[in-house]
Amino acid sequence: MSIEELSRSIRDVPDFPEEGVVFKDITTLISNPQLFKEAIDLMAGEFINSNIDLVVGVDARGFIFSSVLAYILDAGLILVRKEGKLPSKTKKVSYDLEYGNATVEVHEDAVKPGSRVLIVDDLLATGGTLGATVDLVKQQGGDIVAVAVLIELDFLKGREKLKGTQIFSLIHY
Repeated sequence: MSIEELSRSIRDVPDFPEEGVVFKDITTLISNPQLFKEAIDLMAGEFINSNIDLVVGVDARGFIFSSVLAYILDAGLILVRKEGKLPSKTKKVSYDLEYGNATVEVHEDAVKPGSRVLIVDDLLATGGTLGATVDLVKQQGGDIVAVAVLIELDFLKGREKLKGTQIFSLIHY
């Protein structure tokens, strides 16, 4: 199986969530067991020897990949959620979106200083959510090994907001 096959399996949904946006729908990839397994194996293979302590999954589609990667990498799993979703004391970072702003949170005791952290999401677009997640992990003293995503939308230049952070993207559009 190839990256091209994985890429072709992702459905484009025009004008979602708003007019002019072409949404990359990963449900067509993750519903196919062979494609999903291949995507996970390729992502895990990048970090299998990186001594990852914690995998940080980003709300919500990042949870799909982060939980499986944490299991394979024998690491703990930390959830970064949208504001108001975590039950205990949190740290939060707000950031700008193309059409507003958002806030993400993590439990204030989630990342121990010096922990080797892999941040995982489904998509790198403008870099806002992942940039905020990087900030949250750094605030707690985590050592970010890399950010890993299934898809990177190169034309949105989100990588520029993550300068100084290693980025692994399986599929590029």
